Amino acid sequence: MIYFTGDTHGHIDTGKLSGRAFPLQKRLTREDFLIICGDFGCIWDGGSRDKWWLDWYQRKNFTTLFVDGNHENHPLLNRYPVEMWNGGKVHRIRKNILHLMRGQVYNIDGQTLFTFGGAPSHDLWARKLGVSWWPEEVASEAEIAEARANLDRVGWKVDYIVTHTVSARMIREELTQLMPLDIILNPTEDFLSEVEEKAEWKMWFAGHFHRDMIIWRRNTCLLYQKVRALTDELTAVNDPRK
Repeated sequence: MIYFTGDTHGHIDTGKLSGRAFPLQKRLTREDFLIICGDFGCIWDGGSRDKWWLDWYQRKNFTTLFVDGNHENHPLLNRYPVEMWNGGKVHRIRKNILHLMRGQVYNIDGQTLFTFGGAPSHDLWARKLGVSWWPEEVASEAEIAEARANLDRVGWKVDYIVTHTVSARMIREELTQLMPLDIILNPTEDFLSEVEEKAEWKMWFAGHFHRDMIIWRRNTCLLYQKVRALTDELTAVNDPRK
């Protein structure tokens, strides 16, 4: 089974993964997957706190997967070894903790997932380059080119899309109507507009906006505090573009 949740920010927002908040995990196995939609935050400075929380995740019954967010130490994350896993590239952090890299297509539990992490930070005024902020938070031309090539390979059709942020179009036309947001021009969200326009999918999962809500018009589930299972309730949504 596949489960999704939003930002964990290292130790800050892990309460939703406690045994009390997520009791179902007691019955899960390593063949069940929890996907964190960015801002995992446990690859931060390589220190003792990182180690403690990675050990905490490693002790969980399930396998932890995550896309990167904007609040990650991207250079440190990119030092981990890259390997192929279920059809796409991953950074293996621990035996049962994997970073789902940008622009990959995976087959997980019989479902195809396209992943594309990263996002622009809205709080740069409070961050310091090389300490709490890294420019690799936004997509490179090479990552976008690899994503297009992998989507070409599957005809731009997947079961699910997992990102940290969402498309520039969705931010501009839908989310700014629901919450105060600054619009930041950036390659990540521009590319996700292309994905939204060209790809076919059942459901799109994202974090970043610290909201729990489903935007049915675009089959998009924004997650923050909730853990949501992949169920027929989520997949039985009509594609509004057809």
